[in-house]
Amino acid sequence: MVAPIVDRRAILMGTLTLLPCVAAGSPSAAAPIRVGLTPVFLSSDLELTGRLAAYLEKATTRPVELVTRRTYQEVTAMLVAGQLDAAWICGFPFVAHRSELQLVATPVWRGQPLYRAYVIVDRDRKAGGIAALRGDIHAYSDPDSNSGFLCTRAALAELGERSETFFSRSFFTYGHRNVIEAVSSGLAASGSVDGYVYDVVSELEPKFVARTRVLRTSEWLGFPPIAAPASPPDAGRLNALKAALLGMDGDADGRAVLALLKLDRFASEPLGLYDAIAAKAAMVAAAG
Repeated sequence: MVAPIVDRRAILMGTLTLLPCVAAGSPSAAAPIRVGLTPVFLSSDLELTGRLAAYLEKATTRPVELVTRRTYQEVTAMLVAGQLDAAWICGFPFVAHRSELQLVATPVWRGQPLYRAYVIVDRDRKAGGIAALRGDIHAYSDPDSNSGFLCTRAALAELGERSETFFSRSFFTYGHRNVIEAVSSGLAASGSVDGYVYDVVSELEPKFVARTRVLRTSEWLGFPPIAAPASPPDAGRLNALKAALLGMDGDADGRAVLALLKLDRFASEPLGLYDAIAAKAAMVAAAG
């Protein structure tokens, strides 16, 4: 399969429902490796996902299907049900389903398997902290997003506040890029967004974020992981996928995909990397 040239400005755009790819020389009857992608993935652009699938097929010598849905919940449900071999999900659903999932690989970004959650506002707004956002119309990314929902709710819980009464109204955009657009356009006065996505968009499309600024930054947290069912549908497929991910930075085609995603590599990390997210989830649950 010949990998197409990718326009980097297209990385954050596009819609994919199902992308089946069969590698040259792969037995057509072989069961494909099914990998789910949520909005935490920078893009569902067909060219980028085509290049990712081509690399995975070459590295695993198996056909690959990349599957995406609009919400984190849909992909996580498929993963827990064993309908996917693995999926790139968020840390929040990973800790919520820790007993049903296993950690396959964690992306490394700027030298660390970590990222942060941002709260953003209009660039000219004088607000100096999250307490100043009372009464806002606030844009969240997804109800199962750590950076795009949980972190802000946890920050409010620390102040003794609840999102439902602190903000005048909130809504879900179902995409971190959409949160940036909502704040930029004035549809929302503030928003909760993935710091990795915001920083990469800032680098690739500075005009897109020009009307916004970061008001609040969370502590460093475990980067959204690649997870698999605790009892995988097929151990051989999962092992092949894990090896392909962990070896991506050692392959020219793999490095090209990583460069498009602005990632260093994928690594094996301990489960404890996600303990801070689990603590936030427990605090929010206790706050009601």
